[in-house]
Amino acid sequence: MRLGLAFDLKSAVPDDHAGDDALEEYDSPETVAVISDAIAAMGHSVVRLGGGTQFLDNIRREKVDFVFNIAEGRGRQRSREAQVPAALEMLDIPYTGSDPLTLAVSLDKPVTKKLAAAEGVGTPGWRLIADAEELERTSWEGLSFPVIIKPACEGSSKGIRLTSLAENTRQAGDEVKRVLEIYRQPAMVEEFIDGDEVTVGIVGNAPPRIVGVMRVRPRRKNGRFIYSLEVKRDYVNLVDYECPARLGRRTLARLEADSLKVFKALGCRDFARVDFRVAADGTPYFIEINPLPGLGTYSDLIIMALKMGWTHQGLIGAVLDAALARYPQCVRT
Repeated sequence: MRLGLAFDLKSAVPDDHAGDDALEEYDSPETVAVISDAIAAMGHSVVRLGGGTQFLDNIRREKVDFVFNIAEGRGRQRSREAQVPAALEMLDIPYTGSDPLTLAVSLDKPVTKKLAAAEGVGTPGWRLIADAEELERTSWEGLSFPVIIKPACEGSSKGIRLTSLAENTRQAGDEVKRVLEIYRQPAMVEEFIDGDEVTVGIVGNAPPRIVGVMRVRPRRKNGRFIYSLEVKRDYVNLVDYECPARLGRRTLARLEADSLKVFKALGCRDFARVDFRVAADGTPYFIEINPLPGLGTYSDLIIMALKMGWTHQGLIGAVLDAALARYPQCVRT
């Protein structure tokens, strides 16, 4: 099969200077090479399509049977992850991963949390502040401090820094102003769950299955732990990844059940990663879902899979197999 690979390289995306993390979600040449090699090892020829306008030019010129999509999209719009899948659907080209609606909804944290809560999945209390005028009118009553402040529509921990945790209303207001100014989008203020950072991997569709449950443990516990951008950039030295997570049986069962509930409720396909905080009493709180998780060697999903006995190529192959199963007209050769 002639298989296209859609991706956004950091080096190909203009830096709009929206903070030092503007390019955080985009991929490296090494990640593109790993995925290309894995697909080729399965007997397919790989056409590198790139992203943005390069993708549009290439997808019209190249004749591909299928697209493996890891493109994050361009710009700051909350629907940017839907750009490539929307173009592929318009051209009637099948692809891996979730559809445009799921990708757009899942990047919007407040909307996702409302849908998760409607399914009975517990999530921390939160509120949305759209602009500086709304911040001035905001009453903090009903929120339990500390809180964590983050951009409403970002991934890859963009905007989540060591300063994002606020102990009082003054700190919260300052941090909201920072998010509004740098990211030019609403800020979400969320009650902070002082407990374990846990992520759950999912692959497949009929039915989707759990890859693993992984706990992120700081090597030096000094106050409240935030899995911030600073930590992720130096994860080798700052954290240990425990997978399988050594948590209580009931907690693990709840984490898996809630992950699958959110995956299905949002219409996710093929693969995803679901993030939680687990309180000291073992109660999981849903934070967000990523239906387009990274597949590089440094990504949480791959780290988890390797610890659970998968190979890197094996996980990529499982994602592709799950997608191909949705398209009976695509015969794997």
